Amino acid sequence: MQNPNKYSFIKPEKSPIFYGYIVLLVGSIGILASIPGQTVGVSVFTDPVKDALGLSRNQFSNAYMLGTLLSSLLVTKAGFLFDKYGARSVAFFATLFLGFSLLLFSISEKISNFFKSILAIDTWLIPFILITILFFFIRFSGQGVLTMTSRNMVMMWFNKNRGKINSISSITVSLGFSSSPILINKLIDENGWELSWQLLAICLFIFSFFIVQFYRNKPEDFGLSPDGFNSIDTSKSIKAVEEIENNLTLEEAKKTRAFWMFGLILAFNSFFITGFTFHIVSIFASQDYTKSQAIAVFLPISIIAISVSTLCNILSDYINHKIYLYTMILGGILASFGLLFLSTTFGVYMLIGGLGLLGGLFSVVNAVTWPRYFGRKYLGSITGKVMSFLVIASAVAPSLFSYCFTTFNTYSYISYVTLAFLLFLIIASIKVEKP
Repeated sequence: MQNPNKYSFIKPEKSPIFYGYIVLLVGSIGILASIPGQTVGVSVFTDPVKDALGLSRNQFSNAYMLGTLLSSLLVTKAGFLFDKYGARSVAFFATLFLGFSLLLFSISEKISNFFKSILAIDTWLIPFILITILFFFIRFSGQGVLTMTSRNMVMMWFNKNRGKINSISSITVSLGFSSSPILINKLIDENGWELSWQLLAICLFIFSFFIVQFYRNKPEDFGLSPDGFNSIDTSKSIKAVEEIENNLTLEEAKKTRAFWMFGLILAFNSFFITGFTFHIVSIFASQDYTKSQAIAVFLPISIIAISVSTLCNILSDYINHKIYLYTMILGGILASFGLLFLSTTFGVYMLIGGLGLLGGLFSVVNAVTWPRYFGRKYLGSITGKVMSFLVIASAVAPSLFSYCFTTFNTYSYISYVTLAFLLFLIIASIKVEKP
């Protein structure tokens, strides 16, 4: 076996504490490092960047959609690379790629003007094609690969206590994601959008060094076992885990109803939250709210999400995850009706409550359910396939939300589409069972 500690000063087998706890820390930071490639990180840049490039809201949304759809074609392959090469190698190159992509984004206006002058034409197609490619870069490396590898790595190091450990990670990630729009908005106000992306890129390059030092794929590579059993019992505990785990391949998983129902509700979550977050300022402005009031809803949403995530992560080690599937559907229903009646105070509360439920349970289902239902051996390929669902859903959401607004002068009608889809999930999920 290739030396799993190559290029690193850190030796997990000699760690004074179970190394899984260190993996928990760096893996959670890794998920946070993907924020520039997530909708929550892109959304704050939407208005200044589209204005600088001379694009309309629909054109900018369509570029985001096409770039994200392109990334969905490759993210499943990244899951197979995770299974083959491990979290450290895949996350390292994903982080470097994301950093270089942000640098290109920071000079996108200059690149666009350069091609316009070379071709001697002034058309919106040049910046449109340019940012479509750049969106592909950051969505694939950030939302897709870096997030998947960091989350999977943490789950590989735990089995019995997987839910409890994920509750700690979820709190950190939820706080980071909910506060990032406020922090990035402040960064843009003080430094401009070009320098802000450059500063974020530098942070990613620094973090890539820590990935090489601290990221490790699985405890068995170092003679350790999940959850940190004593070294005397290591061989027995590893064998016990292998016997207990139900390791399904991707093809076997795809034949189960559970795979599709959990995958689709996660995709719904990605669709609704992406569309909402991408146009959040415009959504609330259509109901006469200010930009500050719009961004402020992230705080109560995050409080609900953290509370739900903490409780459900702990309970996930003991209860049937089918309950979480139906609770996520309930969250989707609340959020859909909230958007439909956003003009009322009660509608705002429903939207916040629904998004809080969805966000809190997303972190549980997307991290804990897959290894719990399908094992760890093929976790990369399975979660890679699921990630492609999420990426596709997040790709089409901004454009559908945008066209709904430009066509009907309101975002609320998108709720009729989401409610119809949730009704389908309710009926199709009745016979879901753990494989």
